[in-house]
This record gives sequence, structure tokens and C-alpha cells, in this order.
Amino acid sequence: MKILIVEDERALAIGLEDDLRVEGYDVVVIADGREASQAAIEGGFDAIVLDVMLPGRDGFEICRDIRRAGKRTPIILLTAKAQESDKILGLELGADDYITKPFSPRELRARLKALLRRARGDIPDRYTFGNVEVDFSACQLRRGGALVDVTTLEYKLLSLFIRRRGHVLTRAQLLDDIWGSATHVTDRVIDTHIANLRKKIENDPAAPRHLASVRGIGYRFDG
Repeated sequence: MKILIVEDERALAIGLEDDLRVEGYDVVVIADGREASQAAIEGGFDAIVLDVMLPGRDGFEICRDIRRAGKRTPIILLTAKAQESDKILGLELGADDYITKPFSPRELRARLKALLRRARGDIPDRYTFGNVEVDFSACQLRRGGALVDVTTLEYKLLSLFIRRRGHVLTRAQLLDDIWGSATHVTDRVIDTHIANLRKKIENDPAAPRHLASVRGIGYRFDG
């Protein structure tokens, strides 16, 4: 597995590089934001560990660049900012997870392995249900042949539901997998994202055929 570390704090970057190499990863370290943006898009990495505060171009901008280029490479943000708004912004821009500094190398390894396992899930390049087609290679959703605009969080939710189709997912599971367990997100926020996603994939969002509610538990995708 080839991992890109984007971190300008030299001691931390060296420590992460050494630790991940011991785990058997092929590691590339870049300190400059502009250089990192191009490398992340063109380098064929399996995962990216991305600091938010960088010279040249910050981690949020790099994350946006990667997703706009159609790359689905798993991204872990490293941030010294503890504000919830910064964490949510990173997730909205396409990051898969975040870790607030200071953190332990063991925690980073565990999060990285979890992301890599998820990235190797049994999702085909294209998945069709009803009149909806999800193109995972292009990160696009089409309904009746027309392109549908979806947010990063909606796309992540749909991807998770497709991977776990037929299984009931609790709100706690959705929180852990999509937002991260350290983020405070209410049930109402989760339900709002589900409702918005239903409007884009269901013929009748009020009587959903594919994304069903399981009273008192959570949601189940049937597709």
C-alpha cells in the first residue's frame, strides 16, 4: 500500500513515515501544499494523511482539489483545530476521517487500516437500482440518465448503504462511519441528510422503496 503524508512539521512527518514503513507501507512525505495537491491527484496513492495547516495551499484546498479531480483516495485530515465547524468542513469537502493533534501513532494506524479496508469493499464501478445509476469510478449519480448533484456526505452515505445493502444501519453506525465518532452530530442532522438523499434517489421520498426507515433502529437500503 502506497501512502502519502502531507505534513510540514518535520519531526512529526519523520515519525509518521518511520512508523508506517515499519508496518510495511510504501510512504512518500511532502511538506508543501502546492506540490502535495498535484502529487495526491497523480501519484496513485492508496491513502493520504493530510495536515490542514500547510504552506502554499492548506489541507482543505488540497482535499477539494482531489475530489474535484474525481479521485476517491481515502483521506485522513490532521488538524490542531478542535472546533466542530472545522471538522465538519473537512468532511463536507471529501475527507473520510480526521484526527486532532496531538494523537498517538497507534490511533492513526488503526484509522488508516479501517479506511483501507473500506476502500477495498465490494463496490463495482457502476451500481444500478431502480432508475438510478451510481458511477463509483467518476463519483457521479444519475437518475433516469440525468446527472444528479449530490453532496460529499450524501455520496458517502449512499456508498455505505450500497456496501451494506440489506443490513439495518443504526444512527450510531452512520455517525461512526460517515462523520467519525468524535464528532457531535445529532440524530436530527443524520435524518436530514437521509431525507435529502431520498429526494434524489426515490420516486416518492415520502414512501421510499430503496432507503427504508426501520422504526426505533435506523435505516436499511434495498437495491
